[in-house]
Amino acid sequence: MPDLEKLFENNRRWAERQLADDADYFRRLSSIQSPQFLWIGCSDSRVPANQILGLAPGEVFVHRNIANLVISTDLNCLSVLQYGVEVLQVAHIIVCGHYGCGGVRGACENAELGLIDNWLRNIKDTYTRHRAELEAIEDPMARSDRLCELNVLAQVRSVSQTTIVQNAWLRGQPLAVHGLIYSIQDGLLRDLAVRITNSDQVEAIYTMHAVKR
Repeated sequence: MPDLEKLFENNRRWAERQLADDADYFRRLSSIQSPQFLWIGCSDSRVPANQILGLAPGEVFVHRNIANLVISTDLNCLSVLQYGVEVLQVAHIIVCGHYGCGGVRGACENAELGLIDNWLRNIKDTYTRHRAELEAIEDPMARSDRLCELNVLAQVRSVSQTTIVQNAWLRGQPLAVHGLIYSIQDGLLRDLAVRITNSDQVEAIYTMHAVKR
């Protein structure tokens, strides 16, 4: 596999550097996984969770998909969410979008892109809910970036509405859901000032209650 040889070489050098700095690095890393953070982000190759957060391997549990969506029928995302909450007992779930997101930009357009159009329809729904605000923004890039923010807020709500998170709160498990956005232009995260920590902050129709037996 000559096309991959460069990657293997990079990997060997990286492993050697890690061992040179810390002889127990891989032994310690392989013993247990106990991250405090679950990151739900975009698949964009320019938005790597660990590097952005300044965290080492083992410190953040990661799920990524196009445009950082949390959809109630996506078993991939829900499986990661359940494992992170129920098994790893993370304390924080971070939904992080990024400005200039190609998925969000694609959702703003009417061009047919293929299978992904079905995925991006969820962002079109968010656009529809905020049409007046978005169409008042004349600059297309600024409008797209605002939709990136609104999409994060929508996904924070979606995470909080899942039975996984609702049941965690019902058990009294400390768990906070945050919305952040990242700028590739300057490398900085921005807080979108949304933090949901209990069922009282979620629309009543989605909340779980203990079953009386």
